[in-house]
Amino acid sequence: MKIGLGQIDMGFEEKESAMHLCSHLLAEANQKAVDLVVFPEMTLTGFTMNPQEFGEERAQSQTIAFFQEEARKNSVAICFGLPVHENGVSTNHCIVVDENGTLLADYAKIHPFSYGAEAKHYIGGEEIQFCQIKGVPLTPFICYDLRFPEIFQIASERSRLITVIANWPTSRREHWMTLLQARAIENQCFLIGVNRTGNGGGLSYNGDSMLISPSGEIISHIEKDSGLFTAEIDLAAVSSLRESFPLKADRKPALYYALWQAQHRK
Repeated sequence: MKIGLGQIDMGFEEKESAMHLCSHLLAEANQKAVDLVVFPEMTLTGFTMNPQEFGEERAQSQTIAFFQEEARKNSVAICFGLPVHENGVSTNHCIVVDENGTLLADYAKIHPFSYGAEAKHYIGGEEIQFCQIKGVPLTPFICYDLRFPEIFQIASERSRLITVIANWPTSRREHWMTLLQARAIENQCFLIGVNRTGNGGGLSYNGDSMLISPSGEIISHIEKDSGLFTAEIDLAAVSSLRESFPLKADRKPALYYALWQAQHRK
């Protein structure tokens, strides 16, 4: 499976210019026969804290319609992010569409970033999403979710590829890279992390998008450059590692849950 990491500087709250940039990269993906392109969190707006203005209703979403059309035009599956604002409530979403534009996954970020302002403007989702791209089971997460390994363990029971789209600032870039590698090793699956570059909303972003193998090998690492970067994954690597080193078979989730309950009864 050929993966495209769409590391971009989408500016800030400038949808039209970001759409033009993404359209250009998706045409390039078509030329390179890419199967899946992954873009950063809030792909067309940057990390906006103005969801009332820049959020969209999913049924009438300009962003979803744009990426569905681009998927059909370029015969490529796309993973992208957008702020949603419906019925007075805002959520931060990651959407996956296939090469026909069919919506496969619609994930609402479980962990809004309480250390910053996100949790003041967005509520958290409550579901993990699963879908398949070219026969590869995939789960999407978003940015701050990366710090919560429990949901990755749940996802990796079914998925062999996990994506994390982000607007992760330069000041914490070492955390981003280390945690991506740790999540791949812990879950014995491919991990894709796609971050933005440039500046937006008063923050600086270094990129550092990465594709990591189930054993923790860094297959691709893009630092500050913007553009479409491609790499191949072989799904057989997940099964091979899990058979030769059956780490997940030794996990004891029922015991962990019982220990957690006991701790909270004290």
